[in-house]
Amino acid sequence: MIRFTAWVLLTVATTLAADLPLTDAVKSVETRYNRAQSLTLIFSETYSGGRRPVQNESGTLYLRKPGRMRWEYKSPAGKIFLSDGKNVFDYTPGDDRATKSKLTVTDDLRAPLAFLLGKLEFAKEFSRLRGRPGESGLWIEADAKTDNLAYTKVEFLALPSGEIRRVIITGQDLSRLEFAFSAEKLNVPVAAELFIFRAPAGVEVREETGR
Repeated sequence: MIRFTAWVLLTVATTLAADLPLTDAVKSVETRYNRAQSLTLIFSETYSGGRRPVQNESGTLYLRKPGRMRWEYKSPAGKIFLSDGKNVFDYTPGDDRATKSKLTVTDDLRAPLAFLLGKLEFAKEFSRLRGRPGESGLWIEADAKTDNLAYTKVEFLALPSGEIRRVIITGQDLSRLEFAFSAEKLNVPVAAELFIFRAPAGVEVREETGR
């Protein structure tokens, strides 16, 4: 009985110790981004899935509370994905139309990152969290809260400081959107005008209803 009790205590202690890095990582990420009012960073993006060829794109991301974001692409130049906090707008140069949809119902896999500048609480945003070792930090694997969302899982590579360096989003259709982030700057001036979508001349804005 003494040996069995000791074994149980050791097992519980080992399990709790394994959970501590995940708990610490989640807390660091929440603290870092909940204190931020704005941020800018450089991103590279890779999309793969379905019959479409792998796409590699890059640019600058601007975020500002509450829920506003602007993905300004340098490759391809002129591409914009923008949220004003309520609606999202998507435009690719050469198209004769841009799309508009509600942030809460959009299928776009970039949309989940808007909560980084909301009130970030992993326990409320996701249904289950897991951790695994990553380069210079810890991967936080987070399952979607419901099946009604465009994604099934989001994975974050978080440094000990709470800074997110990589994100992998898995779609309901098993598509995969990966981001690598660098040159992050917190609480820098980000003009409100950046989050107003202005369609180029001759481009129609068409509203979509989403899922």
